[in-house]
Amino acid sequence: MSYLFYGWWDWRFLSLILASTLVDYTIGLKLKTSEKKGTRKTLLVLSLVFNLGVLAVFKYYNFFIDSFNELFWVFHSSVSYNTLDIILPVGISFYTFQTLSYTIDVYKKKLKPTLDFVDFAGYVSFFPQLVAGPIERATNLLPQFQKRRKFDYEKSVLGMRQILWGLFKKVVIADNLAVIVDDVYLSHTEMSPYAIIVGFICFSFQIYCDFSGYSDIAIGTARLFGFDLMKNFNFPYFSKSIADFWRRWHISLTTWFRDYIYFPLGGSRVNKLGAVKNTLIVFLVSGFWHGANWTFIFWGGLNALFFLPGMYYPQKKSKNKLLLIVRTFWTFMLITFTWVFFRAKSLQDSFQILTNALPKFEIIELFELEKQLFREWKFSWILLLIVCLVVEFLGRKGDFALEKLFPKSKLLRWLSYFIIVLTIGFTMQVNKEGFLYFQF
Repeated sequence: MSYLFYGWWDWRFLSLILASTLVDYTIGLKLKTSEKKGTRKTLLVLSLVFNLGVLAVFKYYNFFIDSFNELFWVFHSSVSYNTLDIILPVGISFYTFQTLSYTIDVYKKKLKPTLDFVDFAGYVSFFPQLVAGPIERATNLLPQFQKRRKFDYEKSVLGMRQILWGLFKKVVIADNLAVIVDDVYLSHTEMSPYAIIVGFICFSFQIYCDFSGYSDIAIGTARLFGFDLMKNFNFPYFSKSIADFWRRWHISLTTWFRDYIYFPLGGSRVNKLGAVKNTLIVFLVSGFWHGANWTFIFWGGLNALFFLPGMYYPQKKSKNKLLLIVRTFWTFMLITFTWVFFRAKSLQDSFQILTNALPKFEIIELFELEKQLFREWKFSWILLLIVCLVVEFLGRKGDFALEKLFPKSKLLRWLSYFIIVLTIGFTMQVNKEGFLYFQF
């Protein structure tokens, strides 16, 4: 059924999932019977070359060719290589990392390889999280395929509730804020700096509600089938520092980079210069993982720049609420600044829109902002965002915002469900917005 789900998009790309599954399943079996260090390393390298090679061809080949051609153009050379006319398979970065983690864990003997091909194929292609994560580990998800499951009413209630909140964040918040964000990035030369800044802030919440909304839907759907997926977001915009933010944002990816790149490089156990180098590598690789564009690499480097001071000058714990609010606000603004490079089409566009966002402190600019908010954009979307943030804040101690927030009264609880469903229906955009992370 997971193959049918993915094949409904484009059946031809099922061959990639099947090939990746066959290669890592076979290598896992070989690792089980091989004790020679050289043989095991060769098998691991084969897995790395195959999986990263598939990524390189489908996701990065054209980027490298274009960059190579531009380099020669700078030196006035006529060298020009053709790019490939290929589609980026949905979810390729996610399931590739998932199969890689299996092989690496089997190689390190942290996991026994599975003998059941159907279980392994199910782990690689599990439909709720196949196209945009969370990036699961075989140590967590694979054993769940190997045991009998039965319907759990309480787990299903939580699953439906998490799906509902995920839909609210995606359809009500992310899709409506996308209208503001798209307008700002397309027409920033005609807008006041304050309107552009509002657009920046809106994108911060758009990408969060879009991606965490998908994760909620995926985790909730898995719960209906008796599976427990890892938590992917932990209310990141309530972070007190950049380091805290990266412990809360896209947890499945950040922990993947930590365990399979940062730690093997030596982590922070090496000297200071080595730790800086390792951190920089992880953030640059993270940026490159997100897309074949210099904007993502710059975004990764910028996050590393903001992250590094906290490694050597960690913030002292404080109970001063005002100080905590200031730290949270400052962290959010730094992250919002980095998102400009994530959202823009090129580095040139990024710097241009940032230049246009510099306030000139003229009264007319505030009137322009008022015009955008109350005439061209719907101010009600901003109000709904505030409601979303209040709910997230009140429910921040749970696995997701609505986990424990519903009233005990059955009547009030169903009334709450009904209001959320109505809000989703009445605010749904006519032109559907795809999930942002499908492009990665």
